[in-house]
Amino acid sequence: MSTRRLIAVVVLVPVLAALALWAFAWPAARTAPRDLPLGVAGPAAATAQVERQLAQRDGAFEIHRYADEAAARDAIEDRTVYGAVVVTPQGPELLTASAASPTVAQMLQQAVARQAAAEGTEVRTVDVVPAPESDPRGAALTASVLPLALAGMAAGAAVTLLGLRGARAATALVGAAALIGVTTAALAHSWLGVVAGDWWAEAAVFALSTLAVSAAVAGLAALIGTAGVGITAGVMMLFGNPFSGASSAPQMLPEPAGTIGQWLPPGAGATLLRSVSFFDGAAAAGPALILTWWAALGLGAVLLGNALKARTKSTEPASERELATVG
Repeated sequence: MSTRRLIAVVVLVPVLAALALWAFAWPAARTAPRDLPLGVAGPAAATAQVERQLAQRDGAFEIHRYADEAAARDAIEDRTVYGAVVVTPQGPELLTASAASPTVAQMLQQAVARQAAAEGTEVRTVDVVPAPESDPRGAALTASVLPLALAGMAAGAAVTLLGLRGARAATALVGAAALIGVTTAALAHSWLGVVAGDWWAEAAVFALSTLAVSAAVAGLAALIGTAGVGITAGVMMLFGNPFSGASSAPQMLPEPAGTIGQWLPPGAGATLLRSVSFFDGAAAAGPALILTWWAALGLGAVLLGNALKARTKSTEPASERELATVG
C-alpha cells in the first residue's frame, strides 16, 4: 500500500504542476484580440476604408457601425464596444475606455496609430471612460480577483471543517461574505481609491463574488464530503483565476478560456465590478446573474446535503442506532 501511495504522489505532483502551468501560461502566451467589439463611426463612404483595414486582421475585431461620434461614445459607455474609430474631416479619432481594460485601450492605440502612420496621418485619442488616477493600469482591480477567490475558499472550507450544517452553515457563509464585502469596499474604495462607483453597490459585488465561491465549496463538500473542498478550490484556482480575463479582457484570451472564465465566479465578479465601478451598472445583468446562480446553487447544496444526511440517519435500522448509541 505504501508503495502505491509513493507512486501516486510521484506521478500526481508533476501532473498537477503541468496542469497549473498550462492553465496560467497558455492564456498569457496567447493573448490577442479575438472578435473584440470595436466601433467605427462616420459616413459609410468614409468608414469603408477603415473597416477594410480592420478586417485585414482576420478575426481580431467584431465591427459595430455607428452614425457619428455621439453614438459611438454611448456604445462605449454602455459596454457594447471597447473603443471606436471615428472618421472626421480632420482625420481619424480613436475613442477608448481604459476603465474597461487598460490593456485593450493600449492595444487599440498602438494598432490604430501604426495604421495612421503608414498613411501619413495622426490619430487623436480620447479616453471616454478613464481608469482612476490611483490605478491607471488596472493592476489593483486585477489583483483583487485572487484574494476574493481565496477568501471564498477559506470561508467554505472553514464551514465544512467546523462541522456546520444546514441553515447554520448557510447563515455563516452569507454573514462571512457580507463582512468580506464591506471590508473590501472600505479598502478598495475608501482607502486606495481604485474603484469609483457607488460604495454599497461595490460592497455588494465583493460580497456576492465571495459568496459564489464559498457556497460552491461548502455545497459540494456537503454532498460528497471534504473532497468537495479540494475539487471546487482546484477549479477556481486553475481555471477561474487565469481564465477570468481581469488583466486584459475575455476577448483577449484564447477560446474557450475566455468563455469559461466568464461562467466562473472570478471572471464574472471582475466583469461585474468594472460595470458597477466605472459604467454605472451597464452590462451588469449577465455577470450578476451568473454569480447569483453560483451562490444559490451552492447554498441549496448545503441545505440539501444536510437533509440527505438527516434522512439517511433516520432510516437506519433501530438495532444499528441502538448499537451506535451504546458504543
